[in-house]
Formats: sequence, structure tokens, C-alpha cells
Amino acid sequence: MTTARVDRRPPRSPVKSAVTGTGDRTDASAFRRRQRRRSRLTALAFLAPLVLYLAAFYVYPLYRNLDLSLRDYTVRSFVAGDAPFSGLDNFRSVLDDPTFGPAMRHTMIFTFVSIVFQYLAGLALAVFFNRHFRLAGTLRALFLIPWLLPLIVSASTWSWMLNSESGVINYALHLVGVSPVDWLNSPSWALTSVIVANIWIGIPFNLVILYSGLQNIPGELYEAAALDGASNWQQFRCITFPLLRPVSAITLLLGLVYTLKVFDLIWIMTKGGPGDASSTLATWSYQLGFGTLLPKFGPGAAVGNMLILIALVFGLLYIRVQKRQES
Repeated sequence: MTTARVDRRPPRSPVKSAVTGTGDRTDASAFRRRQRRRSRLTALAFLAPLVLYLAAFYVYPLYRNLDLSLRDYTVRSFVAGDAPFSGLDNFRSVLDDPTFGPAMRHTMIFTFVSIVFQYLAGLALAVFFNRHFRLAGTLRALFLIPWLLPLIVSASTWSWMLNSESGVINYALHLVGVSPVDWLNSPSWALTSVIVANIWIGIPFNLVILYSGLQNIPGELYEAAALDGASNWQQFRCITFPLLRPVSAITLLLGLVYTLKVFDLIWIMTKGGPGDASSTLATWSYQLGFGTLLPKFGPGAAVGNMLILIALVFGLLYIRVQKRQES
């Protein structure tokens, strides 16, 4: 005869089961999911203005510029929006144009000479101000004036200074017995004039970036080098310049991208002339698109896309070099 076993254990408390059982784990998982979802929505809400800004002011203009360069736009079709697709014809016409060679050559000269002298002058001033002498902060602030001035003011000032008849530079040359130079209207001097003005404008940017890079170099390295008998030049060559290389690379890259697209300075001072003596890809693109009664929107956009492509190539080269240095 068998007897049923009686469970004499006290019944489990429903409150305790709700707290420690599977129900609690389910509620906790649901709560964590809601928290993650709320965090993602918050992040998207903060990113939305930036994404809209980039789409409206970068992505869409780039798309429109590419569309302009691939279609045969006239004034009528530009308004109506029914320009026929022409493929790479606009790029071919630009490459076959006799203005392309001088404009490309002037762009390369203008860019290379500008960024080299801006960097060298900015580096020299950064090292000079890194010595922390009296009035260093005041003088450093004064050097920022060219960078803070509106570009139209700087370009107009240089135009007045380089005026062949009433310019202060020709007046100074006259005082030392040198004949005046027709800076802005001479094919031999027009490009040099805009390069000098652009160097003057870009030096403060290089000064600020390179000076901030110098602040991150430990002073103990210079003290140890001085104890070992290293001269100032040896300290610069073996400590300053190598440790400043990452900052120098980004400074040169930003200077390159900015200088490639310089338009307003050249246009105010020389309008790309006389003839094509100071014409660059940026000024030529503007002349094609807006400088005549019968604008050539397609070729003008094609020249602009060439500038974007050149800047993109140098940007990718910079990223590749940085990855090699980090690896």
C-alpha cells in the first residue's frame, strides 16, 4: 500500500517570486531595451541638425555641380531644368581650351609658393613666440589681424598699396631710387602680387596652429638636450621639427585645400589678368559660369569639379601617410 508524499515545505511567497524570479529578469531586460532605444533616439536628435546642414550645404551643392558638369546647360535650360545629358563633353572642352594650361600652371605655382612661405614664416614666428618674453601675447595677437580682417578689406588694401601710380610700395621704391613697377597690370608681376598678398593673409593661420603644436612638446626634452650640449639648431632639428610633424602635415593640407580655391583675393586685385597672367582654375571657373553674357555653366562646373578632385587626392594621400605613421 503506497502513501502519497505530502509537501510540507511552506508555500513560496508571491512577492518574493516576483522580485527574484523570471519576471524580474524580463522587466529588467525590457527596461534596458527602453533605455538603449531612448539613448539612440537622443543621439539621432542631436545628429539630425548636423546631417541636415551637411545635406543642404555640402551634399546637394556637390550633386548639383556634378549634374551641371554632365549636362549641356544654357540660360534657358538652366531655368527650365531640361538640359540634355552630354556626358564628359564639358570636361573635354575644358581640357582642349587654350586657357586650361596657363590656369593649371598658375594654380600650381600660386598654391605651392603660398603654402611653402606661409608655413616657413608661421613656423619661424611660432618658435619665436614660444620663448615667452614680455609682450609676447600682445604681439601674437597683432599678428592675427590679417587673418581676422574680411578678405575683401585685405584684397582692397593690397590693391591700393600696389597701385602703380599712388601705391605706397612704389613710393617706397622711389625713395630708394628704384623705378616704379606696374604690379597689378604687368603680365610679369600680376601673379607675384597676388601670391605675396595671399602669403600675408595665410601666415597667422600657420602661426596659430604651429604654436599650439609647440605647446604640446614637453620642456624636459629641451632641458635634457641643453645639458647634453645641443645647440638651438640641433634642438630644433632633432626635437621640435620631428615632434611637430603631425601638426605640420594637417597645417599644410588645410593650407593646400584653402589655397586651391582662393578666388576673391585674385578677382579683387587683378580679375585674373592682365589677359590670363594671374588666372587660376578658381577664377577661370567663375569667368566661364558668370563672367560673360552667355555663361557656360557646364564647363565652369567641370573646372570646379577638377579642383574638388585635386583636393580629394591630396586629402587621401594625407590619410594614407597618417595610417603608415601610426602603424
